[in-house]
Amino acid sequence: MRDPLLHYPGYVLRRASTAAMAELATRIVVLGLRTTEATILQIVAENPGISQSALGRMLDIQRANMTPIAARLEARGLMRRLPSDGRSLGLELTPEGQQLAEKAQAVVDAFETELTNRIPPEHRDHLMPALLALWPSTDG
Repeated sequence: MRDPLLHYPGYVLRRASTAAMAELATRIVVLGLRTTEATILQIVAENPGISQSALGRMLDIQRANMTPIAARLEARGLMRRLPSDGRSLGLELTPEGQQLAEKAQAVVDAFETELTNRIPPEHRDHLMPALLALWPSTDG
């Protein structure tokens, strides 16, 4: 069967992203995490005290969706909320959360290395600049 959409970069990018994220999810789930949860743990580990709203903005997660994810990680004893500026709360990993974030980072690092190795060597240096050019964010 012939796919008539393979000449559309957006379509190919979405398909590649879907395939990559599904593969990563199968590796992360063995840690008892969803990919979004692993991402949150990694970001909080790198940015202790980050507010839940800043984290949601960074990941483009709506407040209504961010709240239950953060609550789930907190209920599992992986993250806690601490006063940060008198009126808002910052997020911080517990020791257990830090250990799990490190394990998740190792899984992600191995996956990203394998993913990069699938790219022909002559295109690797151009991949990230090309992808970042498509991303309207200036946070990266």
